[in-house]
Amino acid sequence: MVNVIGLGYIGLPTALMMAAHGIEVIGTDYNKELVHALNAGHITFKEDGLDDLINKAVSAGIKFTTEYQATDMYIISVPTPYNKFNKKVNPDYVISAVKDVMKVCSKGTTVVIESTISPGTIDKYIRPIVEENGFIIGQDLNLVHAPERIIPGNIIYELRHNNRTIGADDNAIGKKVKELYTTFCKGEIVVTDIRTAEMTKVVENTFRAVNIAFANELSKICRHDNMDVYKIIEICNMHPRVNILQPGPGVGGHCISVDPWFLVGDYPTLAKVIDEAMKTNDSMPDFVLNRIYEIMKEKGLTDIKRVGLYGLTYKENVDDIRESPTLQLLESQERHLATGLKVYDPFITEDIFMNQYHNLDEFLNSVDLVVVMVKHNEIRMNVEKLVDKIVLDCQNIIHLPNVYHI
Repeated sequence: MVNVIGLGYIGLPTALMMAAHGIEVIGTDYNKELVHALNAGHITFKEDGLDDLINKAVSAGIKFTTEYQATDMYIISVPTPYNKFNKKVNPDYVISAVKDVMKVCSKGTTVVIESTISPGTIDKYIRPIVEENGFIIGQDLNLVHAPERIIPGNIIYELRHNNRTIGADDNAIGKKVKELYTTFCKGEIVVTDIRTAEMTKVVENTFRAVNIAFANELSKICRHDNMDVYKIIEICNMHPRVNILQPGPGVGGHCISVDPWFLVGDYPTLAKVIDEAMKTNDSMPDFVLNRIYEIMKEKGLTDIKRVGLYGLTYKENVDDIRESPTLQLLESQERHLATGLKVYDPFITEDIFMNQYHNLDEFLNSVDLVVVMVKHNEIRMNVEKLVDKIVLDCQNIIHLPNVYHI
């Protein structure tokens, strides 16, 4: 039996996928309301294919509980935030999960940590705790790191098809875990050592963050001298060895906006390019806010309450708002002692903000300036409703005469 610890965006789909492919699975989470909902067959976030997957998993016998199980295989998928002061990974949730595992686990158990961690986290934080509790690593308990590689909006496909990395002290244990993942994963699964597995996941997301930062910095340079950054990128990308990404209003989510900071925190004198790239990405919501004020001044708008932000999630067509650029922009506005921006997102149905709307037409009727923060399909399909509005398009998807860009 596999006990999956943490039933969020990563742990829950993983548990369901394993159960649907014949593995006996019990999912554990401290959140009683979440566990109750899952046992009733209700998914707590939107994702294509997830409803069908939970039906298959429930039919196969998956159970959910707040209790850790006595078994020989655990998958830990709990949050790993970063310390905003020193930029280091905060391993507290992982440490807590491992401690609880050791209270009930069988001898010879394998603990697979899927949570993204900085290189050396298992050596610095997990091994000492295991040994302090009287466990002999490699005999009483085996440690493995198998970082996830999925993204909200495409979780089911990527669970099945993305390549995976498994880091283990013992190659035989690594192969055993590989066999478990092979039950549902069609991608290539590489077995390596733990520290290499830790590093590769962080490096993958850092690569993406640095490339996004380059595009964002280009947008600032081009704005400074009134050049069209999109046209420049389009022409540059005609070169066979150039592939510049598109600039945007910032970076959010659970990976690209967080993981690169782990390297900055652990290697502050070495990770200079990464540090500057992350600062560039983090500055974009403020850059957008400044553009709003510039456009308001140019157009003679005086009431910030007539400005609306379209999109609250960190990416298109999902309901995930973690670290979203819109949230960062709203926080920045509050730091400047100003409030009043209206917000709307078709994927966020709960009231979580003041001045939040739940209908596109009502939202548009209440504002003069629309700031497109997220390129949901909805706004792409309703461009005609923006004809009489002033638009700040942060995603380069609205092609009308009255459109401004970042």
